[in-house]
Amino acid sequence: MYICPMYTSELIKGTLKTIILNLLKERGRMYGYEITQTVKDMTAGKIQITEGALYPTLHALEKNGELATEEEYIGKRVRKYYTITEQGTQTATEKVNEFVDFIRTMKFLLDIEPRVSNA
Repeated sequence: MYICPMYTSELIKGTLKTIILNLLKERGRMYGYEITQTVKDMTAGKIQITEGALYPTLHALEKNGELATEEEYIGKRVRKYYTITEQGTQTATEKVNEFVDFIRTMKFLLDIEPRVSNA
């Protein structure tokens, strides 16, 4: 049985915004740790997002108006929830479409599958 190790941060770095935006688009309101665990579970551990990568990305998406935040008190702790905005939903769609096209291009470039004409 072949077990694929976790993907390198180099591969994940360029897709982190896409992953986060699409996850929030599909699942709704989530907090940071929940995002990391959901991605880890969905990928059987192949993609593990570190806090050092997650939070700067969430903050950048919030600053760009693609995410909104809401704080909720859990006992004495504050939990920050993230939700996707209308602009974020549009960006998510654009990024997913771009990534799908990129995958097709890479498959052709690496000779994994033959090129299909768009005619």
